[in-house]
Amino acid sequence: MNLNQIIKARLISQAQIHGPIGIFDSGYGGLTIFREIVKQLPQYDYIYLGDNARVPYGIRTYETVYRYTLECVKHLFNMGCRLVILACNTASAKALRTIQQRDLPLLDPYRRVLGVIRPTTEIIGNLSRTGHVGILATTGTVNSQSYVIEINKLFPQVKVFQEACPMWVPLVENNEHESVGADYFIQKHLHQLLAQSSEIDTIALACTHYPLLSKKISAFLPEHIKVLTQGEIVTHSLLKYLEHHPDLEERCSKQGQTAFYTTESTEDFDKKATIFLGHTVNSRHLEL
Repeated sequence: MNLNQIIKARLISQAQIHGPIGIFDSGYGGLTIFREIVKQLPQYDYIYLGDNARVPYGIRTYETVYRYTLECVKHLFNMGCRLVILACNTASAKALRTIQQRDLPLLDPYRRVLGVIRPTTEIIGNLSRTGHVGILATTGTVNSQSYVIEINKLFPQVKVFQEACPMWVPLVENNEHESVGADYFIQKHLHQLLAQSSEIDTIALACTHYPLLSKKISAFLPEHIKVLTQGEIVTHSLLKYLEHHPDLEERCSKQGQTAFYTTESTEDFDKKATIFLGHTVNSRHLEL
């Protein structure tokens, strides 16, 4: 057996190992994706990894976000994950494509890494009657233009209007998202978004923290405007992906178990995670 045959045999052997689905985020917001996925697909095992020690990703360069994201993906692979979901819009915008195209073929062609931007952009154009859609996101995601680029690829006739909402993440993480004080910042950015076009009829919450603000957002919008949260969208996309890739689906372990890891204080993570999940968790520390 020559070297190529040996390598191929090892890869095939690795591909047959079962493992959990990994869900990665730079912080806490990905827990809204995690919550919905586990709710709809409870039979699988999951590992959630939050790189809380190096948050926020949105202010960092493409190269830094890519390097941090790849490092965390490798850790999830080492924990046995066959499939990793980047439940972070910044990581999806700045790192996903390079990891998929350059790194996976070298690391393990039988594993997969998916993001949250593509599932959202695949449906948003079909939901808008006016062809005017809004994106509410972090400054980093807005500056990346990822949603504009991806929507224009799939729906070139759709006009995309973006609004960065830098205060919304701190409001959520400090458990102030239901306070009266949050109303000012929510109304401010909704007004600024709708001022760009009076024809916007569909808005995507393109940050995984924002679903915790969705009730207030909807309350301050005209009734005809649809508000899309990514948890249900990504979960539906994942279900379809697993159906279309039965070999990968078979390699996802199914004991209904979950584990949480953070690169920061487990005490802080466990406290803030309850805001997103509605129940307590016991995380473990991961040293990078």
